[in-house]
Amino acid sequence: MKEGFAVIGLGRFGGSICKSLVEQGMEVLAIDSNEERVNEFMSIATHAVICNSTDENALRQLGIRNFEHVIVSIGEDIQSSILTTLILKEMGVKYVTAKATNDKHAKLLDKIGADRVVHPERDMGRRIAHYIVSKNMLDYLELSDEYSLVEISVSNRRFLGKSLHELDFRNTFGVNIVGIKRDKQMIITPEATDVLQSSDVLIVIGSDDDIERLQEQIQ
Repeated sequence: MKEGFAVIGLGRFGGSICKSLVEQGMEVLAIDSNEERVNEFMSIATHAVICNSTDENALRQLGIRNFEHVIVSIGEDIQSSILTTLILKEMGVKYVTAKATNDKHAKLLDKIGADRVVHPERDMGRRIAHYIVSKNMLDYLELSDEYSLVEISVSNRRFLGKSLHELDFRNTFGVNIVGIKRDKQMIITPEATDVLQSSDVLIVIGSDDDIERLQEQIQ
């Protein structure tokens, strides 16, 4: 199973990742110390095993170092999360993504070598907050602490019937329009001559402050 994925921790977050990877045709080893959870994934993952991920010998027997990418999605037990991540990196696992439950947990994971740290609860909270505040925002993806990619529907008549050149989003708002969804069509890297229509959804990338300013104008 070289270059496959291993998911350690089959709670709501880890289980969702496991299922999504399998749906995309990936080989996935599902690992959890809870027998009931492992049994649930026997028919979903390529392999599902009961294992204490803080036991280095047990991980070696599973051949965990042969996996291209290991996701540590242990939630409640922060100590196990940190120890598992540390063991994986010391064993030479190429890429480790680890779930953090809070900022202190994230800093520790980062210090011990996690290649990527994710905050699913925090990020989902931010997405929901953006949806609540903006009637025009259809989707939101945080790229960093300061930059995001969003989908914004065009409802303000002031923008309709005008070209991207006329609206000059980059100089006026400091954002870039990287795509336009128009009905069932997706326009990638639109031309300056493209004229906005009432059904258009803009794919916008920029700083959070600039995106907020654009939202206020569009809304």
